[in-house]
Amino acid sequence: MGGCEYGRAVTEHIRVRGARENNLQGVDVDIPKRQLTVFTGVSGSGKSSLVFGTVAAESRRLIDETYDAFVQGFMPPAPQPDADSLDGLTAAILVGQDQMGANSRSTVGTATDAYTMLRILWSRAGTPRLESSVMFSFNDPRGMCMACEGLGRISTIDVDVIVDRSKSLNEGAIDFPNYTVNTWYWKIYAESGMLDPDKKVADYTADELHTFLYGEERRVNFAGFNMTYEGLIPKLRKSVFVKDVDAMKPGLRAVVERAATFEACPECGGSRLNEAAREVRVQGRTIAEATAMQLTDLAPFIASIPPDAGGAATAPLRAKLVDLLETFDAIGLGYLSLDRPAGSLSGGEAQRTKMVRHMGSALTDVTYVFDEPTAGLHAHDVERMNGLLQRLRDKGNTVLVVEHKPEVMAIADRIVDMGPGAGTHGGRVVFEGTFADLRASGTRTGDHLEHRQRIKEAVREPVGRLEIRDAREHNLTGVDVDVPTGVLVAVTGVAGSGKSSLIHGSLPRDGVTFVDQREIKGSRRSNPVTYTGILEPIRKAFASANGVKPALFSANSAGACPECKGLGVISSDLAFMAGVTTPCELCGGRRFTAEVLEYELRGASIGDVLDMSAEEAAAFFTEKQVAPMLARLVDVGLGYITLGQTLTTLSGGERQRLKLAIEMGTTASVIVLDEPTTGLHMADVDNLIGLLDRIVDDGRTVIVIEHNLDVVARADWLIDLGPGAGAQGGRVVFEGTPAALAASPGESLTGRHLAKRLERA
Repeated sequence: MGGCEYGRAVTEHIRVRGARENNLQGVDVDIPKRQLTVFTGVSGSGKSSLVFGTVAAESRRLIDETYDAFVQGFMPPAPQPDADSLDGLTAAILVGQDQMGANSRSTVGTATDAYTMLRILWSRAGTPRLESSVMFSFNDPRGMCMACEGLGRISTIDVDVIVDRSKSLNEGAIDFPNYTVNTWYWKIYAESGMLDPDKKVADYTADELHTFLYGEERRVNFAGFNMTYEGLIPKLRKSVFVKDVDAMKPGLRAVVERAATFEACPECGGSRLNEAAREVRVQGRTIAEATAMQLTDLAPFIASIPPDAGGAATAPLRAKLVDLLETFDAIGLGYLSLDRPAGSLSGGEAQRTKMVRHMGSALTDVTYVFDEPTAGLHAHDVERMNGLLQRLRDKGNTVLVVEHKPEVMAIADRIVDMGPGAGTHGGRVVFEGTFADLRASGTRTGDHLEHRQRIKEAVREPVGRLEIRDAREHNLTGVDVDVPTGVLVAVTGVAGSGKSSLIHGSLPRDGVTFVDQREIKGSRRSNPVTYTGILEPIRKAFASANGVKPALFSANSAGACPECKGLGVISSDLAFMAGVTTPCELCGGRRFTAEVLEYELRGASIGDVLDMSAEEAAAFFTEKQVAPMLARLVDVGLGYITLGQTLTTLSGGERQRLKLAIEMGTTASVIVLDEPTTGLHMADVDNLIGLLDRIVDDGRTVIVIEHNLDVVARADWLIDLGPGAGAQGGRVVFEGTPAALAASPGESLTGRHLAKRLERA
C-alpha cells in the first residue's frame, strides 16, 4: 500500500480535477505540498477561483463537517465547490486583504491579543495595583472613560447643519440621510406624540426644543409599536457619529463632515481609559503611553521590565508579548502602535497583521493561502515578505500565493499561470513550471517579466495647487506641501511613511473624491448594475420593448422568482450537517419567473443580460443611459465581471475600479486613488496608466498613493515621504519629477529603486 498499512498512501500533491468555479473551464492541476506555489495571470483569469474558491473553500468545508451537529447549526452555509474531485487537502488558513472592520473600538492591540497580554501585565506588575485586567479594558464599563464611553474622542455637532429651524417636522426640518419626511426615523419624532409635527422648530418652547434635540430615552407607542424615543443629537451620536467617517457612503460622509468636529476626549486625553486605569504605571509608563509607542520601541521596553515584576508567573507572558511585537517588525509593521484603530489599516497592513498570529504557530503541514501579500509594500520591503513566506514553507507547510510581483514569483518552487485572458477568455492553466521556464513560456505573464514603463521626461504643467499646511496626522511632523493640480501626482514612500495620513487626513476635501478599496455597503442582492445605477434604464428598455411594467425586470420586485425571492439560490439549514446553498431549482439560479424570462430585448432576456460580462454588454447595449457606464467599466479593466455578479465577490482592487468607473461620469475635479494597482497583472497596469493619463487629459487632477514603479515612472509629479516608517518617517523627502528623483535619490528609498530600474532598463 505504498508504505501505508491501512488506507491510501499519503499523497504529495493537492490534486484538483475538473474545477469549474466561476470562469474555470474544468481545470486539472497538481499542487505540490510543502512547497511555495505562486498563482499568476491577468485580473479575472481565475486565480482566486482556483485557490480560494476551490482549494481553500473545500478544505474549510471539510473542516466544518468535523464539528458536531449543534455547532454546525450556528455556522454559515458552506457549499461544495464545483469540481469533479479534490484530493490530498490539508487544513487551510486563509490570510486575505479584507479590512479588519470599521468598529471604532477595535485597535491593532485588541485585534492581535497584544493588548490583552498588556492588560494582564499591568494588572500584575503595575503600581498602584488594580487586581483585574478588565480594569484596563476600554470596552468594559469598569475600565472605560465614561465621558467618551471608551472611544477616546468626542464629537461636537452643529445642530443647524442637521436641523432647519424655519421648518416643521412635516416640512422636513431634519436634513439628514434616513431622517427625511416619511422615513421610519422621521416618524419616531413626527408621529410619536412627543412633538407637534406642524410647528416650526424655531417656535418650539425651551422644553420642546430640549425634548426634540436632547430628550432622554423613553418608551412610546405609535402605529401599534412600542418604540424608544431619544433626542435627535444623542441618537445620531450613538448610531452615526461613532463610526469611521472614511467607511461611510459619500453622501452620509459629506453631511457628517459638515456637521461634526471630532477631537480627543478632554477627560481621558484620547486614552479611552478611566482615571484609575490611567494612574497605574509599569517602569514609569501608563498602559495608554505603552500602547501609543511605536512597536519597535515598545518591544525593548517590555523586555526591560525586571524579571521579578509581577511575579514569576508573568515571565512567560512577557516573553510571548515581546516575541509578538518583534514579529510585527519582522513583517514590516514595526511602525504601528497598539492603539492604532484597526479600521484605519490598509488592506495590505490588515493582511500582514493577521500574519502575525501565524508566524509563531507550532502548527505544521497546513496550507496557508495568501492574497497578494505584497499589496501596500514598497519595493524596499518585498524581500522581507519573501523571507516570511519561505519561513512558513520551511516549517513544513504548503504555501499558496496569488501574486503579480515578479520578485515573489522568483522565489516560488512552482508557478501556475492562469489565462490566457480574463472572464470567459480565461479560466485555464496556461503554464506550470519554474520561474526560469516562465520567462520563455510566451504567456502574457512571461512576456511582461522584463517589461518596464520608461520614466516620463516631458511632464504636464500644473494649473494650480492644493495647499497642505502643518499636517500632523499620525506620524506626520508638521508637513507643509503643495499638491499640484491638472497633473498626475504620485504620493510614494515605504509602508508607514505617512502617505495615507497626508492625503486622506490632511488634503482639503472640497471638490475631492476619494476612491478606495473598502467594502461596498449593500446586501447580497447588490451587483454592478444596481450599484452603478444602470439597472433602471435597462428595466425601462425591456419594459418598452415588451409593453409591460419595468417592475417585472427587478429581482427585488414583481418579477422575482417566488421560490428564492429573486436571490437565485436557496439556503438550506440541514440541522444535522453543514447548511447548503444551492441554485434555485424553480428559476435555475436566474432569479426571475419563467414568464419574465420569456420577454426579450433584441433577442436577450433579462437573465441573459445579467449573465453578460461588461465587455459583452457594452457591445449589446446602445441605450444612451446604459452604454457610457458599460464603456467605463471596460475602460477601468472590469470588462470581465458579469453584470449580475454579487458585490461581495469583488476584490478590493475590483471594488476600487468599480467606484472609479462611476466617478469618471461625475464632475469631480480631483480624484484620489489608494494603490489602484492592487490585484492588477503587469499587463493590466499598463492599461491603468493609460486610463489615468486620459482622465488627466480631460482636465482633472489624479492623485495616486502608490508603490508600483511603473505608475511612479509615468507620473508628472512625485511627493515622496519618509525616509523610513513610523517615527523614522512622516516628512517629505522629495518633491519633483520622476526623472529628477531617479537622477538624485538622496535619502529617498523610492528614488534608489527608481534609479536601479533605470540601470536594468
